[in-house]
Amino acid sequence: MFLIHRLIRMSSDRALLNRLEQRAADADQVIEYLKQQVALLKEKAILQASQREEKRLRVENAKLKKEIEDLKQNLIEAEIRNGVKQIPFTAMASVQSTPSTYLSPQTVVAAANANGKTMEGSENKKKNDKSEKKLPVDKKEKREKKQTMGGDDSKPIDVSRLDLRVGCIISAKKHPDADSLYVEEIDIGEGNPRTVVSGLVRHVSIEEMQNRLVVMLCNLKPAKMRGVVSQAMVMCASSPEKIEILDPPSDALPGDRIIFENYLGEPDKELNPKKKIWDRIQPDLSTNEECIATYKGTPFVVKGKGVCKAQTMANSGIK
Repeated sequence: MFLIHRLIRMSSDRALLNRLEQRAADADQVIEYLKQQVALLKEKAILQASQREEKRLRVENAKLKKEIEDLKQNLIEAEIRNGVKQIPFTAMASVQSTPSTYLSPQTVVAAANANGKTMEGSENKKKNDKSEKKLPVDKKEKREKKQTMGGDDSKPIDVSRLDLRVGCIISAKKHPDADSLYVEEIDIGEGNPRTVVSGLVRHVSIEEMQNRLVVMLCNLKPAKMRGVVSQAMVMCASSPEKIEILDPPSDALPGDRIIFENYLGEPDKELNPKKKIWDRIQPDLSTNEECIATYKGTPFVVKGKGVCKAQTMANSGIK
């Protein structure tokens, strides 16, 4: 009888041991799964941090470039105040500069000597250039210039005429002479930021304006607004009651183009205000039911990165 009870007890203990071993194996599987999830979360966090750091560095780079340009301008102004004559430095082919670059005569002489030239030769060349008669521009050149400025009547009037790009607001402050306007410095991938004036004070807080991605219309003719020249326009979903800035995809970068399927023509260098091209295209810009920005139902797309959207405004106009 004792032996029977002992066998029953051993059988019960073995079943309990099997259950414990199974639970231990299940626990090992759960632990391994959790380890994999933690590793994935770490990788995702590292990727997001690197993307944020890249955007931050781009913004800082644009700020530094602007500071350099400001310092160069201050140097030129200081030289002018001290009587140093400013000479357009365009004659030296081996020195890379734009027609708007000015150097003091001392710098020009040094560069001329380095290139085996003298200032006298440069001045003579300028006199010879001025003495030459200006050749007439033929009809073909006039037509090409007209097309470049947005006057080509053969091109369709559609969204492909607009130069839409992703921008990043480097700084935003209130206009000194207008309570309803912001003045922004916006990086659109050109090296130097553009100054933009926007009537968004009553709709977007100044904190929301800082260091954010936006959609920019870049080929409007620059216009002076209360003494400040605006060089582009921030695109927004708009209604009589509310305005929201359009958001590009989160991984877009300044300078990325906004494209439209089936509207792949080249944008005008500058929209001709006399042709009313923007006025004729704008009524067909709107957000759809999912708040996606569209032209005649075709989404605003940053290739390979996604669509541009409003935060909450569905079925609203865009301007």
